[in-house]
Formats: sequence, C-alpha cells, structure tokens
Amino acid sequence: MFHGDNLQRVLDAMSDGVYITDGNGVTITVNKAYERITGIPKRTLQGMHMSEVVKAGYISRSVSLEVLKERRAVTLTQALTDDHKILVSGTPMIDARGRIEYVVTTVRDVTELLQAKRAEEQLEQLLNVREQYGPAQHDWPAEPFIVSPRTQACYELAKRVANSAAKVLLQGETGTGKTLLARTIHQYSRCSSGPFIELNCAAMPESLLEAELFGYVPGAFTGASNKGKTGLLEAANNGTLFLDEIGDLPLSLQAKLLKVIAEKRFLPVGGTEFRQTNFRLISASHHDLKALVAESRFRADLLYRICVVPIELPALRERTEEIEPLLEHYLCYFNQQYEFDCRWHQSVVERLTRYDWPGNIRELINLVERLVVTSEQALITTAHLPRELIGEQFLGKQGLSLRHRMDELELRLISEALQVHGTTRAAAQALGIDQSTLVKKQQRLKAKMMGNPTQDDE
Repeated sequence: MFHGDNLQRVLDAMSDGVYITDGNGVTITVNKAYERITGIPKRTLQGMHMSEVVKAGYISRSVSLEVLKERRAVTLTQALTDDHKILVSGTPMIDARGRIEYVVTTVRDVTELLQAKRAEEQLEQLLNVREQYGPAQHDWPAEPFIVSPRTQACYELAKRVANSAAKVLLQGETGTGKTLLARTIHQYSRCSSGPFIELNCAAMPESLLEAELFGYVPGAFTGASNKGKTGLLEAANNGTLFLDEIGDLPLSLQAKLLKVIAEKRFLPVGGTEFRQTNFRLISASHHDLKALVAESRFRADLLYRICVVPIELPALRERTEEIEPLLEHYLCYFNQQYEFDCRWHQSVVERLTRYDWPGNIRELINLVERLVVTSEQALITTAHLPRELIGEQFLGKQGLSLRHRMDELELRLISEALQVHGTTRAAAQALGIDQSTLVKKQQRLKAKMMGNPTQDDE
C-alpha cells in the first residue's frame, strides 16, 4: 500500500522528487524531495485532483494528466515561477486488466542547469561578439612607421594618456590610421588584457545600430532571437570600446551613449533591468564635430565628454617620409600572402612619393595589392601603374616645357627597359631602336637632366 510508513520512508530517502496519483489523477502522496524542490507541502496536495493543482497555480501543467490522456510515459518541463523550472517524467503503472492504476512522476530541479546553460550561451555570444568586432586580420603594420615628426607627436601623446581613463577623440581624414592609433592606446592602457571592440558607426543602418550597441533581451522585437543578444557595451566590459566615425551616430543614440558614459550602466533593448559596464572609450571621426554641433547634428555635451584629449592624425600627403616604408611593408605583406616575389622599380617609388594619396594609407594598401596581383613580371614599373595615377604631376614639375617633360619620359622608359632586360642590347630590342641609339640617348638625356647639355642640345 502506498500509504504504508515503510514505503513513504523509502520515497523520502530519494534525492529526486516523487509525485504519485491514482488512475483518476488524484494525488496520493509526494516525498520530501518534492516538497523541498517545489516548496509545496504534502498536506496541501494530498487528495487534490491534478487539474485543481494546475488551477491553483502550484504548477503550470500536469504530466500526470498527460500520461492518463496518452497512456504512455511523458516528460515535460513545469514552471513553478518565472525563474524556477523543474523537469518531470511521468510513468503509468498498468494493472492486469490494462487499466492505469497509478501514475508515478519523478521530479528534478533544472533551474540551476538552465541557468548554467543560459550563462554558457551568454558567454558564447560574448566571445562571438568580441571575435566579430575585435581586431581582424591586420590591415595596418603591427608597428606604425613613425618617421614623420607630426606622426611621432601623435603617438607620443597617445602613449602618455593611454594609462589614464581620459577619453580620447582621434580626428583625421579617412584612411590615415586612426584605428591603428586606437589599438596602440589600448595596448599601452591598464585594460590592455581586456577586449578591444571596434564599431564603425557609419557602416550600419540606424535601425540595427542600437541593437548592436546595447544588445536586446529575448523577444524584444519582431524577428529578435529567442536567446537575446549581447551588445557591444557589454562585450567591451573591462576593455576598450572604439567608436569609429562617431559623428555619424544618430542623435537618439547620442543621448543614450551619453547616459552610459555618465552612469556606466545601460538597458538592453526591451530590457527592464540595468546592466553594468566599465570600458575605456576611444572615439574617431573624419568630420569636424564642432561644425556638426553648430548644425545641431551632434550633441555638444557628448562632444565634451568624448573629447578630453583630442589627437589629429595628418594626411599621408603631409608625411611623405612614410610613403616608401609603407610601400615596402605592403609589398612584402602581399608577396607573402600571394606567394609572389615582386619588387619596386625605383621610378615607381619616386612617382608614388609625389602622389597626393586622397585615400591615404587605405588607398596605398589597395594599390599595392592591385599591382602585386596584376603584374606580369617580378619588377613593378611605372608601366603597371593605373591610368588615374599617371597625370601631369608625374611628367615633371609645374612650369617645365613640353620638351623637358618628353625628355624625362624618354629617359624613364630607357631606364626601366634596362632594369627589366638587363643589357643595352635587349633593352634596345624591346624599345625598337638600335643599341647605339639607346646608349647615346641615355648619355645625352642624363647630361641634360644634370644641367650639362651636349652639343646636340645647344
């Protein structure tokens, strides 16, 4: 008999909860583990029909009723409260006439298991976000080529303030290396062992930007993941958050970001509980933010918050000393990547040093890769340069005569042919002239360029 003291003692000795009903769904007994797991005393449940137990709100659904309906074993999850769930497995006990005599249900508290699973999912999300928005394959050299006094001054200031909590605003044209400078600040900061999270505010639609920054709770909006999403503010905790092109941040998010900076906490989209965060903020923009403030496109109070230490990186055309080292670095980089063995003709380096580089270092990287993969020979000459880079600026200095420019071009073509073919005979054949003509032209043109014209030039 289930009412026997000895059998009840056996049930009470079990670590899992046990709930027993008769074949009609009326509660017969529960053990102490069930009382402990659910907080519902046995005296309250004994004699109650399972439908009454559900109606009273003690459990969300009854596995015993499901077993009686399906006439088979059933397992499901019951919610005792919003954050307290139990796993219940009901098994029918059938008598000799095929009728269900009892339903025995075992109960296990899975709240901690679910919490652990949720924590694991959140950690996985966090790591995925950090991988997605952390430093990717380096587009920039690991160490900057600081040979320009102006660049040197920028990096010295950055390293001086890196160990403080002061917020830094990096300004300069697109492609000047603001991301590399931000990473340098992070490397020299107290949070260097933490994550470095970067987001380009101009590269994402406004409708998605808030969810990426703040994250969201499960079911926050139509189409939202039922697991929710970790935002960048949380992912950057104990590290550095680098907001590139912050001037393109919508005004509505500017106000929310200002609140995060002030309070070091935020609400995920659709959330009701604040989450704490603590990160080093570095911002960057190619816009004149003061001008945006004057146009009411950027909040003045946010500008004062993010611009404790302003650093302006000069354009590449203003630090020409760095062009040749950059060309050499990326030539080696793409040679290794594509398993080539390209090298520069000196005239190409000279020509590119005089180029204005409106796209700055990013344009230089793009050009070097283009020349490496399209060159039909190891030596990259000016003949390989794209047409848009062969302009008046490369044919000689302003104010020189057409004749002088033609002489420069002719001498350059002869020099490149000699560099490629190795001998005057082979070079002359490639250019379609006699060997003696090539030698005479080279001597005459060199003398002329050095200010020592021959009799033929006088």
